[in-house]
Amino acid sequence: MTGCIALLVGIVVFAWSHRAGAPHPRRRRATVPAVSAIPGVPPDRLAELPPPPDAPATPVAAPPPPAAAAAPVVAPPQPAFKVDIYPRAPASLLEAQIELARRGFSSGAIDGVAGSQTEKAFRAFQESEELDSSGRLDPGTRARLQLRSAPLKQMVVDPADLARLQPLSQTWLGKSEQPALAYATLLELVAERTHAHPNLLRQLNPAFDWDNPTAGAGLTVPAIDRSSTRGRAAEIRIFLEDRILQARDADGTLLLHCPVSIARMAEKRPVGELHVTVAIRNPNYTFDPEVFPESAEGRELGRKLTIPPGPNNPVGLVWIGLDRPGYGMHGTPNPEQVGRTESHGCFRLANWDALALVDLVWVGLPVFVDP
Repeated sequence: MTGCIALLVGIVVFAWSHRAGAPHPRRRRATVPAVSAIPGVPPDRLAELPPPPDAPATPVAAPPPPAAAAAPVVAPPQPAFKVDIYPRAPASLLEAQIELARRGFSSGAIDGVAGSQTEKAFRAFQESEELDSSGRLDPGTRARLQLRSAPLKQMVVDPADLARLQPLSQTWLGKSEQPALAYATLLELVAERTHAHPNLLRQLNPAFDWDNPTAGAGLTVPAIDRSSTRGRAAEIRIFLEDRILQARDADGTLLLHCPVSIARMAEKRPVGELHVTVAIRNPNYTFDPEVFPESAEGRELGRKLTIPPGPNNPVGLVWIGLDRPGYGMHGTPNPEQVGRTESHGCFRLANWDALALVDLVWVGLPVFVDP
């Protein structure tokens, strides 16, 4: 009886333990951490609530990093303008004319256009450098005629230059009554200052109003600065057929080459040896009606007039007298015509070439005139 009761109690306990979820004594279960009780919330509802604010967030696997994109190809920065390095060879005929002028080989008014005086300037330079005398900007000349600095520069219109401009009278009497024969226009002034042809200045500055110039305006011009003399001439030689003048030192080095105008009438062209008697900067001029028989005004005046100094004086900015009465080497108010027109007998140079020549001469210097 006692054994039966014990067996019955064991069966009841076993059944009750399975209904209550008690683990089977022979089955091992994973250990579950205890969950703190929250007042008023049944334990079986805890899993449905969101985690408390201070609870660590459930870790989420981070997505793999994207594949590294190829670095973009960046072009090197380009300069805003071309930067030249000097010395360098001239890139054009204009640049060659500018560098020739800097070295004393003048082709007359710089214009960037091929012509006989530019050809002669090339030949003179080639001779001085012992190059083939082609008269052109050939490879050998280009390699030797190196630009030492920029061929063009910026020039600002100076109000003082504008104030000095003065209308030029068209009569001999009117010229004699002016205080000076100054530049009449800014174009004329800039052209002489930079050894340039007026047409070139217009091309370099197409938007500039030359008839109504403004002080402070910028201009692009040839970078020509009058250099100091390179010595003392031992002789000057004028070649009538080529219409060029050359000055050399005692060693035969060419100091100056430039175009020159000669007398219109062959009988007024002196040939042979002459000598310098006087050298005057900024001279005045004596108008003699007998020298200008074609002038109706001169015939009416019947007397001589003294014309004041200035770049528009008939002999320009320099007079170098010779030991033949009435003959000399001098400047001119029309430099772009030198070497292409004829004079009454004197040897006419551009004002800038006359200024270079006067620094080389001395009283007694021989001047040889070749046919």
